[in-house]
Amino acid sequence: MCSWDEDSITMGVEAARDVTSLPEEVEAVILASTTLPFAVRQNAGVIAEALNFPEDVRTMDVGGSLRAATTSLLAALDTTSAQGGDVLLIGSDNRKARAGSHMEMISGDGAAAFILGQDGLGVRFLGSATINDDFIDHFRASGDKYDYAWEDRWIRQEGWLKTVPKAINMALQKVGLAGSDIDHLIVPCQYGRVPDSIAKSCGIRESSVVDTMIDTIGICGTAHPLLMLAYTLAKSASGQKLVLSGFGQGCDALVFEVTEAISHSQPNRGIKGWLNRKVEERNYDKFLTFSGTIDREFGKRAELDRPPALTAQYRNKEGVTGFKGGQCSQCGTIQYPKTTYCVNPNCGAKNTQQPHAMSLTPARVKTFTADHLVFSMEPPAYFGLVEFEGGGRMMVEFADLDPETFDVGVQTRMHFRIKHIDENRGMRQYFWKASPE
Repeated sequence: MCSWDEDSITMGVEAARDVTSLPEEVEAVILASTTLPFAVRQNAGVIAEALNFPEDVRTMDVGGSLRAATTSLLAALDTTSAQGGDVLLIGSDNRKARAGSHMEMISGDGAAAFILGQDGLGVRFLGSATINDDFIDHFRASGDKYDYAWEDRWIRQEGWLKTVPKAINMALQKVGLAGSDIDHLIVPCQYGRVPDSIAKSCGIRESSVVDTMIDTIGICGTAHPLLMLAYTLAKSASGQKLVLSGFGQGCDALVFEVTEAISHSQPNRGIKGWLNRKVEERNYDKFLTFSGTIDREFGKRAELDRPPALTAQYRNKEGVTGFKGGQCSQCGTIQYPKTTYCVNPNCGAKNTQQPHAMSLTPARVKTFTADHLVFSMEPPAYFGLVEFEGGGRMMVEFADLDPETFDVGVQTRMHFRIKHIDENRGMRQYFWKASPE
């Protein structure tokens, strides 16, 4: 589940930062999601700025179907083939569900990211097939909060078991492979026996069916095919072949072959690493509050109207969204924020500040306080001073901490999060928070 200060954008940033070697420049950033925070404001553009990509990067939001991730993957492959540059592809979703509904029971929040290029490939794309079919298993009208789902048996029999095998067989025929050649079959389906039945229909060994992880992370909407792909590649060997499918108003089926470079193409934490970092939450009221499912009374301290200062935000986007500080070219002092003069009292040089990325720099807690009076979605509110490795200090909010182990000296890492939600205008303001490693 997302914390209250996470959404499809923040999870997308986190997934992208987990890529082992994120290029300094990419041709395009593509975000696939059915839960984009903004209907009119490019969400992928926020991610690109948070990752400090250059202004000439192409950005794109793709949604409208749970098949958006695999469709975006095909578009990204076309882009790398035509343009020759790297593409950052992100699938991210945190879907809302009515309290007590079946969707609430099976859904999870998650994101996955891949770099697609032509050099050092861990996986080689062999071919694909796509079927477009306006089969409505569920839908959500513009402006609505929750999906409306149809009957499970109909979805299973007429949707998954007819469309997906057809697309997979078409893709295998195109690339000249038989079902028995496939080592891993990815079917991001919430119905337990459906992936096995699809494998049988395509002549693929049942042992090749990849675990959907529904019992571990739930079904994460648009992101789920890419999450399963990341999970599969973490245990794949060179020469193995896999099929990735995406279902939603039709089906995409993509065929890949794992290369020898796969051992050098693993993420920093990966799915297992993030699951090891998990914190179990047993408070159902807290879950409903964080997801916005219930309309709670937060008290007078929460009644603070903060109109968005869009001009100031734009002028300071490098330091706020990109979280860049400055490093003096004369004495090497690092500081945040970047200013005209160096803060080193023995230097004080003017206009010597070079941009310095702070978001990936570890820091340690110097001081902190837990405030029980100020309003917080997860009281008490923790904030304090951190000191970055190599230099630089700043006051920050802390997130995702355990009060029993949090203390001065704890190492932290910066995370892109929601700073404030303006409910009156539907505006979300983002900034960086520190979280214990």
